[in-house]
Amino acid sequence: MARGGINKAVVQKAREALLARGENPTIDAVRVAMGNTGSKTTIHRYLKELEDTDQRRLAPREHLTQELGELVGRLAERLKEEGDEYVQQAQARFDLQKAALQAELDTAVKAHAALQQQFEIQAEALASESEQLTVCRTSLQTEHTRNARLTQECSDLQIRLGEKDEHIRSLEEKHQHARDALEHYRQAVKEQREQDQRRHEAQVQQAQVEVRQLQQGLIVKQDELMRLSRDNERMLVEARQARKDQTAAAQALADKVAETTGLATQLAQAVGIRQALEQQIEVFRQEQAAQVKAAQQHVLREARLEQQLQQANATLAQWRADRAAASAE
Repeated sequence: MARGGINKAVVQKAREALLARGENPTIDAVRVAMGNTGSKTTIHRYLKELEDTDQRRLAPREHLTQELGELVGRLAERLKEEGDEYVQQAQARFDLQKAALQAELDTAVKAHAALQQQFEIQAEALASESEQLTVCRTSLQTEHTRNARLTQECSDLQIRLGEKDEHIRSLEEKHQHARDALEHYRQAVKEQREQDQRRHEAQVQQAQVEVRQLQQGLIVKQDELMRLSRDNERMLVEARQARKDQTAAAQALADKVAETTGLATQLAQAVGIRQALEQQIEVFRQEQAAQVKAAQQHVLREARLEQQLQQANATLAQWRADRAAASAE
């Protein structure tokens, strides 16, 4: 239905004004002349009624010319509408494809930034692991040096322990010789005393003096033996302490060997992590190259669409020029 204020008389007035100016009274032209009001369907219906009225008044030739003109006008209007619709659809498809390509490009850029950040983090972690590995290697070298020194000290302690044992055996042999000599001396003194008691009573006092002297010598020997016993006990304590130190050194060496094994395992793990990171970087580079190639293809497709749009605009301009020329004739 027509809007308020739009009727056949208004349409006729606008149509006559266009004809007076030498313009083709198309639906759009009439609607513009009426102030862009009114339904195209209503305007078309009124224009058709007016054209029918004019055709009935004109001669058959003029009627045919007018009918052809109206047909050409309607065809031109329809071609214009279809051309505009095609251009709008092409522009809409182009905008959608462009937006999709831009979104894919933004996603690829974000993914590239995320992967680049991840690569930097992994590189920092790898550098930290390498630094820790260097520190561990230095510590390991220090521990190897310490272990060698402890091993040398253990060997020295073993030599000293052997010397102490030899000294103890020598002291024991001396002690045994002293005991044998004392026992032999006691036996000789007893026999001499019995002989002296049988031979001469006067020699008893002299024998007692000699016995006292021998007893004093025995006391001296016993004191020396006690001193040797104390030295022996002290050496035994030192030998036990040396064995304990050797055991502790062996345990420390075993701990360092286990720690060295753990460090070697950590080194192997760090190398594996580094290799995995290098593989991830290579995959990322391949994906980035594929994304760049896809973006280039999208740009080429966008250029083709732009060329098609330009061709469509050129075709539309040519059609409008032909229509204007036909209207002028």
